[in-house]
Amino acid sequence: MTGASTGIGRALAHELAARGHDLVVAADETRIEGVRGELAEETEAVAVQVDLSTHEGVEELHRRTLALGRPIAVAALNAGIGTNGSFDQTSLEDDLRVVDLNVRSTVHLAKLVVRDILDAGEGRLLITSSIAAVSPGPYQATYNASKAFVHSFAEAIRHELKDTGVSVTSLMPGPTDTDFFARAGMEDDTRLGRTDLKDDPAEVAKDAIDGLLAGKASVVSGSFLNRLQAELGTHLPDALAAPILARMVKPQD
Repeated sequence: MTGASTGIGRALAHELAARGHDLVVAADETRIEGVRGELAEETEAVAVQVDLSTHEGVEELHRRTLALGRPIAVAALNAGIGTNGSFDQTSLEDDLRVVDLNVRSTVHLAKLVVRDILDAGEGRLLITSSIAAVSPGPYQATYNASKAFVHSFAEAIRHELKDTGVSVTSLMPGPTDTDFFARAGMEDDTRLGRTDLKDDPAEVAKDAIDGLLAGKASVVSGSFLNRLQAELGTHLPDALAAPILARMVKPQD
């Protein structure tokens, strides 16, 4: 379980614990130890503090997981970040970190974990995308593109693995009440960051695990508005979708 120190990742960890799973939880900050302490009241949990935006970090998490000597029944690849602003003004370092964490680490860890699950004969893989995956994202260009990548990636490997006992589900949450907006610099100066219409991470996690265990290809979690936005984004031409989203995420003066 990656990205488990806060928000949707932490909620996913609690939801899996409530359903009887022992857990390895990972994040790049010390708060992951606090989450391990919370989970210890429900199940057996191991915390790994590691930076998954690096090759070494992904390999270390995989090594620590294998060292437990137990098969992986569920893998939730949830770690992700965003950055906000006009592409010509955001820093190259920030944009590349979005790509490294959201895209590169997902592919790297999935490559390792899928092979482990195949060896075990069965298991489930949850990859956190976003409803942002279905339309271009002005002022968060690398974020939306990264989520489009992982959603397409999840759907593709789901097809490849359909007869193997391994199921793959893409989680597509909408705006959720997490630290994401503050970390992406969107909390105070964008309409989307300031809105009160954000979903509860616990409800998102429940929808996600229900869908995962049911073997669904994708789960658009949260409110009816999220499902409507996902449908509109899928069918609305990009030239119309982009300016609508831009108004929600453009930094305000």
